[in-house]
Amino acid sequence: MDGVIAYICHRSQPIGLLFACLAPVVLAVAGGCQLVSQTDNAEGVRMFQQAYYQGALQKFHSALEADPNNPDAYYNLAATYHQMGKLYQQKPDIDQAFSYYHQCLDKNRNHQDCYRGLAVLLMEQGRTPEAFQLIQGWVDRNPAMAAPQIELARLCEETGDKEQAQQHLIEALAVDPNNATALAALGKLREESGDTAQALANYQRSLSINRFQPQVAARVASLQMSGGAGGPTPPGGTRMVAAPDATQVR
Repeated sequence: MDGVIAYICHRSQPIGLLFACLAPVVLAVAGGCQLVSQTDNAEGVRMFQQAYYQGALQKFHSALEADPNNPDAYYNLAATYHQMGKLYQQKPDIDQAFSYYHQCLDKNRNHQDCYRGLAVLLMEQGRTPEAFQLIQGWVDRNPAMAAPQIELARLCEETGDKEQAQQHLIEALAVDPNNATALAALGKLREESGDTAQALANYQRSLSINRFQPQVAARVASLQMSGGAGGPTPPGGTRMVAAPDATQVR
C-alpha cells in the first residue's frame, strides 16, 4: 500500500495480488503444489475484489489444500470470513475469521496484515484491550522491527491517542529510518496537528524512498501550493485481502 494509504486503511484484503505480481519469479523455483496454491490465491483475490466471497473462499480453501504451510492462504480465508461477518452479521463467520487469523500467525509469527486484521476484528468485537495486548506483544518480541511499532501507532491513532501514535512512529523510524510508511504516517499526524513544515519534510522524505505513493504526492503538492498550510489528509483506501477495516486479501 502506498504511504498514507497503507497506514490509515481499515479494511483487510486478500494477498493474491502479491502472488500475481511475483508469479514470473516464482515459476522458476516453486513446486507444483505451490504454483497451484499461488494461482488459486490470485483467483480468490480477484473474486474478493468483485465481492464474490463464496467463490473467493473456495479458491482460498483450494490454495490451502495445495499448500497447507502457506500463511497467506490462512490469512485470505480469515480476511474473507471477516468481511462476510461484517456484512451479514453471522457469528460463525466471525469465529472462522478468528480461527484462521490465529492459524496464519502460527505459520508466520510476523505476518503484518494478519496482526492488523486480527487487531481490527478484536476492536470491532469490543475487545480493544486485547487488540492492544496483541500488538504490544508483537512489539516486545521484535524490538528490531518497525512494522509492530507502526501497527501499534495505528491502534493509538484510531483510539484517539495521536500523541502516543506519533511516539510509536518515531520509535519505528529509530529502528528503520528509511521506512516510507512510517514517514508518511508521521507526516499525516504532524499535518493534522498543524506542524505543516515538518509534515511536508516527512512526506517528501517518504516519497524519496518510495515514489509510488500518489496520495502522499498529493499532500506534498497541496502543502507546497498553500505555502505549507495544507488541509487534513484525505482518508486512505483499502487493501485486499486484509480484513474489513483491516481486511485485505493478498
